[in-house]
Amino acid sequence: MVSQSMTLPKWTESIAAVDARSAVGTLSGVGLALEVRDLSLWYGKFQALDRISLDFPEHRVSAIIGPSGCGKSTLLRCLNRMNDLTPDVRTTGVIHFQGVDINARQTDPVALRRRIGMVFQKPNPFPKSIYDNVAFGPRINGYRGNMADLVERSLRQAALWDEVKDKLKQSGLALSGGQQQRLCIARALAVEPHVLLMDEPASALDPIASYKIEELMAELKKNYTIVVVTHNMQQASRISDFTAFLLAGEERTGRLVEYGPTSEMFTQPKDERTEAYITGRFG
Repeated sequence: MVSQSMTLPKWTESIAAVDARSAVGTLSGVGLALEVRDLSLWYGKFQALDRISLDFPEHRVSAIIGPSGCGKSTLLRCLNRMNDLTPDVRTTGVIHFQGVDINARQTDPVALRRRIGMVFQKPNPFPKSIYDNVAFGPRINGYRGNMADLVERSLRQAALWDEVKDKLKQSGLALSGGQQQRLCIARALAVEPHVLLMDEPASALDPIASYKIEELMAELKKNYTIVVVTHNMQQASRISDFTAFLLAGEERTGRLVEYGPTSEMFTQPKDERTEAYITGRFG
């Protein structure tokens, strides 16, 4: 935090009052999994997001960064309509997934969440066996294939099979924190999503477990599109192909400041506020 007694650099003038309109983070020349256009969101009378526009390319890891309270997780939850579960939420704008408006009346949010899965910050395995944790989603969705093969494939994709293959009947709650998070990833993969949303998936883990999650994301993007929220700048620079930087002013409304290839944003940011944030001068 910058001392109030210091002469403030020019970029701080716009931190308290972020631009009246978000930047535009659209891409060209790449296949897109999700397209967000002029997305705004309110919790009751409080506006949490203001006119966010950005694209998430297929088979890439896109990171969303920014200080606490700038709307990162809110934006992530918009992408599979998890915010529908929160009372008094209202949105405007459009989010397209595979050409379909996900907020249209005819869009089934339950079916949408099978295609756009989510992994939360804190591992949340069910109080069931490891096998039943992974099989839960396919079962309730009427999967008729070989369940044992699906469970094994999902655990292998989550880089957990070799560690649990001899104890599939044991409770998922008996696993370590890092293993529990990979179990939750396997559970999400078992319903064969197209996109995987990850809300700070390594923040509650030790460095070794965090590194395994990072390695896993690099492998998973070969088959899935990943959008991850992270507070860790080093992690964002290591794992992501594209990065979106959100910032909120005193009114706490999140807006997009900058979006682009991670390699460019972390070496040649276009906005002074982006440079200030990623170098640790605020946030």
